[in-house]
Amino acid sequence: MINKEVFKIALNTKNFGSLNNHTHFSSLKNPMCGDQIKIYLILKKDKITKFKYEGNSCIYCQASASLLAKTAKNKSVNKINNFIKKANSLFSKKIRLSDKKWKVFLKIMNKNNSSRKECLLLPLKATIKALKN
Repeated sequence: MINKEVFKIALNTKNFGSLNNHTHFSSLKNPMCGDQIKIYLILKKDKITKFKYEGNSCIYCQASASLLAKTAKNKSVNKINNFIKKANSLFSKKIRLSDKKWKVFLKIMNKNNSSRKECLLLPLKATIKALKN
């Protein structure tokens, strides 16, 4: 059964779509389930000013992408990388997230959704890949 919070977050499609003038881009596919995600970013002075995503993916992947697009705006690349490195641990144990804005991820990245961990992490992995380009 899908968690209501995951469903509610996935319904926010404000940042869904592509960016023609993106400065950074990546595309990833989950080989286990077939989820695909594309990440489009515009970086200015080491900060993400625009973040869009699109793809064919499950509701868990969509919720994660939606939350990441909303939360990562106006954050430095360093802060985003630091959060993404910690995200894997959110499923197994409580970790302290120093930035309050990232705490919203605890609604979807937790023990209850550990079976969908790869779906939830796919947009984060695609964002890391985009930031390296």
